[in-house]
Amino acid sequence: MFKRIASALWGKFENREEVIKFISLGFIFMLIIGTYWAFRPLKDSIFNAIVGLKDWQPLAKGLSLVISFPLLFVYAKLIDRFPRHKVFYIITIFYGCLGIFFTWAFMNPEIGLANTVASPTRFIGWAWYLYVESFGSLIVALFWAIASDITMPDVAKRGFPLIVLVGQMGNIVGPYYLRAKRLGFVNSAPVVGICAGFIFAMTALMWLFMRLMPKSQLTGYHSGEEESMEEPTFFEGLKLLVTRGYLMAIFFIVAVYEVIITIVDYLFKTTYTTQMVEQGVPKHLAEAMFGEYLADYAVWVGIIAFGSVLFGINNIQRRMGMTTSLIAMPLLTAGLVLTVWYNPSDVYILSWVMVIAKAVNYALNGPTIKQLYIPTTKEAKYKAQSWIEMFGSRSAKGVGAYINTFRTKLGSVGAFLNFSTMISLALVGGWLLVVIYAATMFTKAVKEKRVVC
Repeated sequence: MFKRIASALWGKFENREEVIKFISLGFIFMLIIGTYWAFRPLKDSIFNAIVGLKDWQPLAKGLSLVISFPLLFVYAKLIDRFPRHKVFYIITIFYGCLGIFFTWAFMNPEIGLANTVASPTRFIGWAWYLYVESFGSLIVALFWAIASDITMPDVAKRGFPLIVLVGQMGNIVGPYYLRAKRLGFVNSAPVVGICAGFIFAMTALMWLFMRLMPKSQLTGYHSGEEESMEEPTFFEGLKLLVTRGYLMAIFFIVAVYEVIITIVDYLFKTTYTTQMVEQGVPKHLAEAMFGEYLADYAVWVGIIAFGSVLFGINNIQRRMGMTTSLIAMPLLTAGLVLTVWYNPSDVYILSWVMVIAKAVNYALNGPTIKQLYIPTTKEAKYKAQSWIEMFGSRSAKGVGAYINTFRTKLGSVGAFLNFSTMISLALVGGWLLVVIYAATMFTKAVKEKRVVC
């Protein structure tokens, strides 16, 4: 019975080893997503307590773009020197050690969360924000690059949704349990330390996966053209991105979503923090209260995403094709943007707009985009993809943050909403054209059994 239901929802798996492969990857992804979504509420609540979210978040988004360059340089050097899975070990161990450092810093009575005077000169708050932003971009991108490199296109249609399904349990469990109030802590400092432990667990699980998985399950899509291509250096990875229309299309798809969501996210969070001030919430309780609210939001993202995958949202791509699957997200986003335009001050509606946008992106749009990398060379998967996933995401958030500065410049929330809505809908129009191009190129390459670039 279960086998028939699973086949109807996600497709028929070839053998037991294939199922074990994707469930194993799903558990690794569950740790990544669970830790990341536990970090996300803490990113904003801790930054708000130490630095101040409303005035300084746009600058923090911009700084995350700046640090992406040295991080990408180091990442590319590691990819050149070590096998991909060993790069995963190195990066996760590094982030785990940094997590332990931040735990100590936030517990310190002078520089940590016990000091309730928010100031832009408290550099530990800035460092924390950049740490979480880079964690979400780098480790998630590297995981999917490894998964794409060891998976064939037809297998990915059924395997990637299974990874996401298992992974989204982390999206639910992580922020639900890993929060200060639920664990009986005064603030979120100890929670950061627990998350650091889960980062080290990612390293261990990936090591076990690479050591125990049969070699037949560690091969992916490659063509004869790929072997003759020269491996690019760090900046040649960027050159590969800007000179290949297909990769630029993926860049645009990733970036437009991030620009629009950054605008809505800022409105959502600043509206809530303003309400906390108006309600007279004591400063020593504000960090944990804000983190609690964002954790509830994160849990609902996980529940909706998990339910969407469980009940077969990925059949849109499997049965109706890549084009239909990619078009769904911009159409949904346009509807959500208009909803925000009509309800700009209702925190309840804003939170559900963000929940739906994030959940559908994780459940449908994200796995579909990852499949676009399959008919590409290893260099495109690892180096160009790192530029897209990290620099593209960071630059898009920087653009969104810059647009958010017009909230003050335009003098009224109404004028800003009209301005940001027009920009968002124009971007959606371009998004629709680009996804049609990318889907056409993907389908043609897979049919002809060749790489796009």
